[in-house]
Amino acid sequence: MANIKVVVGLGNPGSKYEDTRHNIGFDVIDRLALSQSGVKFAKKFESEIADIELDFSRVMLVKPMTFMNLSGKAVAQVMQFYKIPLVDLLVICDDLSLPLGRLRIRAGGSDGGQRGLRDISRALGTDQFPRARLGIGDRGIIDAADYVLAKFRPSERPAVSGGVMTTLQAVSVWMNQGIEAAMNRFNGMVDPHSSS
Repeated sequence: MANIKVVVGLGNPGSKYEDTRHNIGFDVIDRLALSQSGVKFAKKFESEIADIELDFSRVMLVKPMTFMNLSGKAVAQVMQFYKIPLVDLLVICDDLSLPLGRLRIRAGGSDGGQRGLRDISRALGTDQFPRARLGIGDRGIIDAADYVLAKFRPSERPAVSGGVMTTLQAVSVWMNQGIEAAMNRFNGMVDPHSSS
């Protein structure tokens, strides 16, 4: 199908994972869905999928229900069924190495230790697909696995909300102007939540 953009948010299914750091990709997808009235998610391709119209284009919102580390299977099914070119895919995920709420957009490349991205690269046979990584803060001495599955603290909520809103803006720029424009506009942004 022509002119479909696919925006995938990564996370883990189930209420026990809601509002955890690892699920910030799901949070962005849910916010995109809320921007339209009457949007409902359907279970398909081992995902929850919703069709919306954004900036006069058809956008498929995808939340894989396979758990984070097996996200590739679901994404590959969607891409193959609808014959979506990689340039029209945007994957949104958490990033342990970025400050809380900071966004980094790339046209492709390393998974940086993010296992959902790693599995998508494996399933698609390439790491050359656009991704937007949203910082979830410094874990300090906390084990990485424990940290990403922890909920955000109330004091962190403003930075998280700001990061999600920035990501929504980046999705719009990516759709209308392409990945290079999104990278140029958002990767150089000073973190609005930093104290400096």
